[in-house]
Amino acid sequence: MEASKPGAAPTGHPGRIVAVLAFGGIVASVMQTLVVPLLGELPRILGTSPSNATWVVTVTLLAGAVATPIMGRLGDLYGKRRMLLVSTVPLIAGSVVAALASDLTTMVVGRGLQGLGVGLVPLGISLLRDLVPPEKLGTSIALMSASLGIGGALGLPFASAIADYGSWRVLFWVSAGLSVTIAALLKFAVPDTERRAPATGGFDYVGAVALGVGLVALLLAVSKGADWGWGSGTTLGLFAVAVVVLLGWGLWELRVREPMVDLRTTARPQVLMTNAASVVVGFAMYASSLIVPQLLQLPKETGYGLGQSMMAMGLWMMPGGLMMMAVAPLGGKLSGKHGPKVTLLLGSVVIALGYGISGFLMSSAWQLTLVMCVITAGVGLAYGAMPALIMSGVPQSETAAANSFNTLMRSIGTSASAAVIGVVLSQMTVSAGGVTLPSEDAFRTGMLIGCGVAVIGALITLAIPYRPAEPVPAGGEAGGVPAEAARPGVARP
Repeated sequence: MEASKPGAAPTGHPGRIVAVLAFGGIVASVMQTLVVPLLGELPRILGTSPSNATWVVTVTLLAGAVATPIMGRLGDLYGKRRMLLVSTVPLIAGSVVAALASDLTTMVVGRGLQGLGVGLVPLGISLLRDLVPPEKLGTSIALMSASLGIGGALGLPFASAIADYGSWRVLFWVSAGLSVTIAALLKFAVPDTERRAPATGGFDYVGAVALGVGLVALLLAVSKGADWGWGSGTTLGLFAVAVVVLLGWGLWELRVREPMVDLRTTARPQVLMTNAASVVVGFAMYASSLIVPQLLQLPKETGYGLGQSMMAMGLWMMPGGLMMMAVAPLGGKLSGKHGPKVTLLLGSVVIALGYGISGFLMSSAWQLTLVMCVITAGVGLAYGAMPALIMSGVPQSETAAANSFNTLMRSIGTSASAAVIGVVLSQMTVSAGGVTLPSEDAFRTGMLIGCGVAVIGALITLAIPYRPAEPVPAGGEAGGVPAEAARPGVARP
């Protein structure tokens, strides 16, 4: 297939392209929750302690956080489709390594490789701008962006079913098969629009290393602080390293000719405030994923637990993922009509509403499913609007890097959520049958925190200085991405 130049008319079948990219995003995000149903069994499987077993989850988060901005910059330099294909390599390799693992070290290596594939999502969002007609761009971006949440929600029942009825190794062999399928679909179903020789610009190796070190220190302190102690020397030392390295990284990025992340572009009010909203929405999204599954699985004898099996819990959570999938395209249409700022504001309000009604709907499984459906509907709206706001504020040559940075902001939000909610659930406890469990008040407090954070997200969204473009007769707005911003090299002021 002949490659088209950036800015040329889209090639290929838009519906097929969107389906392939969204499927890739879902598979990549499934890796985040893949081992959640196995957490209780991992110490036995790997012959390690419960504390060490949590590295199987933590390493995926760390690897994804580091890889996302790097792959975004490489996508802008060498082609987004090419980097999408590259991202599938660690997904495949990591799945195979994890499937063959018999000790903690091997499993951590495999899970780290899987985390490197998360760059599929922001790269796919940016590629849509090159391949999808303007009138379909908004709904396509919304669905692709929401794939982060959809994959996370659908990953629980998928992993639970396999863990319940088959060997845990099957979980990773299926992941490997899905990753190979994605690689083949990207190769043969998505056209190459960006063959360049040589690539424009250069890669900032110093910036990449510094950003990686700073992010690992920050996220490691946030995710393991509860285990190590928030006042421990290790935790405080990591926070100090993160502050020093990230400040140094920022100064370097402002001086280097070809920065890893263009902080001047990122500092534009529209982009800056959208990234700030992304952090708090990511926090609000993840809080429910930590609280509801535990409530569903706690014994009924506690008086507030619902006694569901792991498989049943996954099935009760599934409608939330399906709701997000259904709402995302509607959010794209809303962005096309009223602008993505309105959609992000509405999404934040809906998330807050979902947490708010949880105060009255926590006594049965169907009630918690209803709560999750409302929250995930809001997440679908919000996640779909963020890339449109980002891409309408940056030049086309920086879309992959800008979207990757936005995805990183969401990841920082989810990490902070895990830390805060983890502290609440570990500090507010009751004793049942000699076992210490989070109390009902702990879960209600976590829900209130989620509600409050979503309200903060709405307030930040109100401060975003977005101005919709004037209607364009021949094609209109690109689903919330103004027509002038959708052309190469043109950014909104």
